[in-house]
Amino acid sequence: MDKGMSYPPPPPPGFIPPPPPPPYYEPQPNVVIVEQVIHFDTKPQRMKCPRCQADILTKVESEANSKTHLIALCLCFLGLWCCVPCPYCMESTTVQRHYCPACHSFLGEANN
Repeated sequence: MDKGMSYPPPPPPGFIPPPPPPPYYEPQPNVVIVEQVIHFDTKPQRMKCPRCQADILTKVESEANSKTHLIALCLCFLGLWCCVPCPYCMESTTVQRHYCPACHSFLGEANN
């Protein structure tokens, strides 16, 4: 043993050292996701595409749905053969779907 150095005394019997401090974690920034509800009309709308982030005027395509086909079938049963194409040309019996002209993604449809 060196004469100039002093060592700490040994711990008493049964001594349990304290646990190490918990690791420090950097606080994470809060992420807030805001979902915008868009109500589509039957006409094109100006908006920002959620997929490609471009400012666009939506492209609207009218498409037949089950309501359109059902009305056409009823016209057939009634014998009104010349009127069968009419439901496919009417805005109230088709669904208008909005697409992005830049990335061609489906954005939503008009609620008739």
